[in-house]
Amino acid sequence: MVHTFGEVIEYLTAGIQKPDQTVDKLQPGIPESEVRRIVTAFSASQYVIEQAVLLGANLIITHEGVFFSHQDNRELLADDSVYRQKAALIASAGIGIYRFHDYVHRYTPDGIMEGLLRELEWEPYVERHLPHVTILAIPAMTVSEIGGYLKQRLHIPYVRAAGHLSAPCRRVGVMVGYRGNGAAAIPLYERESLDLIIAGEGPEWEIPEYIRDALRQGRGQALIMLGHAESEAPGMKLLAERLGQQFPDVPVDFIQDQPVFQIV
Repeated sequence: MVHTFGEVIEYLTAGIQKPDQTVDKLQPGIPESEVRRIVTAFSASQYVIEQAVLLGANLIITHEGVFFSHQDNRELLADDSVYRQKAALIASAGIGIYRFHDYVHRYTPDGIMEGLLRELEWEPYVERHLPHVTILAIPAMTVSEIGGYLKQRLHIPYVRAAGHLSAPCRRVGVMVGYRGNGAAAIPLYERESLDLIIAGEGPEWEIPEYIRDALRQGRGQALIMLGHAESEAPGMKLLAERLGQQFPDVPVDFIQDQPVFQIV
């Protein structure tokens, strides 16, 4: 059965009210193109594009932007050699790229959050989903034990933790991507009686400084930062499985990129 880019995008966005402003778009590519193979990934990195070409895929569904900015601002990149080489690869490959960011975060529950919780096998501990955080009641574990568990389940080399590493945690707030900012996260500690917040990333002068002062005051609040990609890639992995179920005639692959940061 023949399917088009447009059909896939219609499936992804069905039932979700279009945001007033959105970064989600098909560029390059046209909706009428026939889908031969789909790749999903956290970002359409050079590596992901190269792997898509090797697989014979002609549609990449990426959560984050292709050219290093949320709003796809390319004005400063016109003379940049990295940008030009990547743009040339995309053009020569004839691949369509669909940015799938705003819609998936509007799923109920958030599609990216759902993928992370499934990868961690923490769905049974969900107390409730809020717009930007999921509240969990987990079996008691220390901050250090949770850090080790996160690394094992997500196959990542490290996490960053702040607070008493031996403090027991039962009530946990999980925030994916760039939601680990002070305004969004700090009020949750008292409002939701949280022991720990697990976030993708956020400004280091906000929640980490709050935890520094809490630690100095003898309080038990803690923070673990996973990394932006590390917190959101599982959502794109889950998406690949769902696309495979919806379009069984189209091969679908999730491509896991290597962590961008190294421990030195």
